[in-house]
Amino acid sequence: MSSSASQQSPTPSPPAPLPLRAIRFRRPRRSLAIPPLRGLLPLILLLVVWQLLSHGQSAYYPRPSLWWEGIEREWQSGELKPAIEATLQSLVLALAISTVLGSLLGILIGRSRPADRALGPFLEFCRFLPAAAVVPIAVLAVGYTERMKVFVVVFAAIWPILLQVRSTVRNQSPLLLDVARSLHLSRLRILWQVMLPSLVPSIMLGLRVAAPIALVVVLLVEIVTQVPGLGSLISTAQRTFDAATAYGMLAIVGVIGIALNALLAALEGWLLRYRPDGS
Repeated sequence: MSSSASQQSPTPSPPAPLPLRAIRFRRPRRSLAIPPLRGLLPLILLLVVWQLLSHGQSAYYPRPSLWWEGIEREWQSGELKPAIEATLQSLVLALAISTVLGSLLGILIGRSRPADRALGPFLEFCRFLPAAAVVPIAVLAVGYTERMKVFVVVFAAIWPILLQVRSTVRNQSPLLLDVARSLHLSRLRILWQVMLPSLVPSIMLGLRVAAPIALVVVLLVEIVTQVPGLGSLISTAQRTFDAATAYGMLAIVGVIGIALNALLAALEGWLLRYRPDGS
């Protein structure tokens, strides 16, 4: 056998390990899914075209520049700030109640198959019941009060959260609870440390669906019942043929909707910041 055949190729040496200082341990981060403001560009262009093509003070389509004058009049009269506060207070309180109550009911119904089967038709019936039809009944039961407004908004906003959580719990893997039971966790700790963290994406999805519904229903109740809020100002402007003020109030409602959507997107990104993308 030749000496060249007996020679073996040298084994490559393994790469030297990196020093610990060169290794950076980073916690997984999740970007805040805040909608970009460039999406408002078509609306801004529409308002600019409206401003340029509008002639004079139209009784039905006033220039956007006149909207600001209507907002200033309401602010100087002292009615705008309390109206915004009343609407926001009802909206935030109703969303908080809907989130807590809808999540708890969704967990309880989703974990019990007999309760799920028994309450399924009732939930579907209530989900399709329009909130406007509940207003007269709520007025008769509670009166023209803030509690009536919150009750109607909760009735309209709770269903997306409840049904989303119920569906997630019903389709949840039993392995998750089996692991928790094997660790001898109490029911309260299983609910707080295992189930709720796994349900956060479903709760946030239901909340983001319920938020615009809640805002619309708040305005609807205020317009119909004249309970203090932005809806009552819009109704008053409509009855007095003050179109500029009505459009100005609608612009404020739009700003509130955009801010609410951005706030919920930021909250969702913060709560889910430790989850990998796509999970």
